[in-house]
Amino acid sequence: MEGARYIAIEGPIGVGKTSLAELLARAMKGRVIEEQVEENPFLKDFYSDRQKYSFQTQLFFLLSRYRQQQELAQCDLFNKTIISDYLFAKDRIFAYLNLDKNETDLYEQVYKTLDAKLPKPDLVIFLQATTEVLTERVNTRNRDYEKEIKPDYLEALQQAYNDFFFHYDETPLLVINSSEIDFVNNEGDLELLIKEIREMKKGIKHFVPLGSI
Repeated sequence: MEGARYIAIEGPIGVGKTSLAELLARAMKGRVIEEQVEENPFLKDFYSDRQKYSFQTQLFFLLSRYRQQQELAQCDLFNKTIISDYLFAKDRIFAYLNLDKNETDLYEQVYKTLDAKLPKPDLVIFLQATTEVLTERVNTRNRDYEKEIKPDYLEALQQAYNDFFFHYDETPLLVINSSEIDFVNNEGDLELLIKEIREMKKGIKHFVPLGSI
């Protein structure tokens, strides 16, 4: 999308959001905004006992993401391209996946108040991958707080993401199947992906690459 100054990249755990954000920022001479996942003190306990620690974990993420997005709102988006490795609205995906009804009702009140004050991206890129690919990538990066993640949680999360973006219409959306593309190690794949981004118009576009893996 020519002229896009704020691009957000989304997708489930292990799909390659941060890697793509860094590559795009380098290619577009922009600035990367990375989600501060490891700063959440409840995260490791959450993966061990989702029911017990879900609300604390979610509330911390919501407020942390809001503070970071507030800083983004103060940036000069007209002079510097911003590539974020998350979309603020995705916070709701995890909330509805992990919270009970009472917790979700309270969460929604807070979320709507905060969301109304934040800028929207010019373009959202949604990276998809199979559960098998996600599991392999999570295991390969070997982060301590992710060692308790179960494949069934990744599968549920993957489905929740698909459902969320099936109904998403707040910004232009480029959906990319990343299971059969290696934009990190294959320069041709990255160039093809950047071409798709620059040619993106309004609405939703699905990009299914032939693959290089």
